[in-house]
Amino acid sequence: MSYRFEPRLSQASTIPSNYYNDAAVFAAENRSIFARTWQLVGHEEQVRHRGQFFTATIADEPVLVVRGDDDEVRAMSNVCRHRAGPVAKGAGRRPSLQCGYHGWTYGLDGALRTAPEMEGIECWDKKSVALPRFRVESWNGLLFVNLDPAAAPVREFLGDLGGRSFGGQLAARKEWSVNCNWKVYVDNYLEGYHIPIVHPSLFKEIDYPNYRTETRSNYSIQHAPLKRPERIRGDGEAAYFWIFPNLMLNVYPDNFSTNLIVPAGHDRTVTIFEWYFRDPDSAKKEIEETIAFSDEIQLEDIDICEAVQRGLRSSTYSAGRYSPVRENGVHHFHGLYAAAMGL
Repeated sequence: MSYRFEPRLSQASTIPSNYYNDAAVFAAENRSIFARTWQLVGHEEQVRHRGQFFTATIADEPVLVVRGDDDEVRAMSNVCRHRAGPVAKGAGRRPSLQCGYHGWTYGLDGALRTAPEMEGIECWDKKSVALPRFRVESWNGLLFVNLDPAAAPVREFLGDLGGRSFGGQLAARKEWSVNCNWKVYVDNYLEGYHIPIVHPSLFKEIDYPNYRTETRSNYSIQHAPLKRPERIRGDGEAAYFWIFPNLMLNVYPDNFSTNLIVPAGHDRTVTIFEWYFRDPDSAKKEIEETIAFSDEIQLEDIDICEAVQRGLRSSTYSAGRYSPVRENGVHHFHGLYAAAMGL
């Protein structure tokens, strides 16, 4: 089933179900979306010292992030120029980088230093061999990589959000595997419509009638005024930021967290949660309570997202309609998606 985005919310229909179930669509998304957008890969603390590195994968591209001897943070291909072995695994700190296949060694700047037992090779200049580089930029202590050399800088992409500051130190990290397409999880995040049914505990905390979503160029904000802060501490509101295509920032009065939605297949997603507090050492109880409440909500979201994925495989369903009151954030995402995919 083909799809053409309708910009008029009151007349629009959702993305058709085949876009959530087709491996060919997923491959096209990797090429057209994830290989061309700023992807969160880690945070500055992971490469605080020279020689510190960590690895990541973006759109099936193995990536290595390392702080060099010159104190510059670089993002490079984690693929050896010899026979495509891994230059680094996991995270750590090293004076140089050695491929785990045949031992070719690279400097922290990506230049080839040694290539064992290559004597006799012709028409080859070792000095010209280096790991290809990708763009890496920092925002609020978070590190982003973009495989597209022509993409706008991350702060320009974020617009007015780029000037906002979210203070805090990393306090905890969790990963979850969800049996659904990445768009199912993003769709679910982008509306509060399901909160009264799916999240009864969260529903008690927020002023649902005044819950609203504000959309911008490449991101949206869900404003959730706090009604009776018993499990969410502080006055004011919770703000749920979504940055196209797959990053969420959950901002509360005393902490914020990131949710990175990593596609692992056309029907499987990994969600990576990280929590940041101003002073983690003195807020251990608050951190435990915050994570416990987040876990409760996440388990509810996993259950409904996996059920929706099963529903999207039904022969009786192709597409639905948006609630003009509650689903403008989902509609906004689908518009950005259609533009990126050339639909």
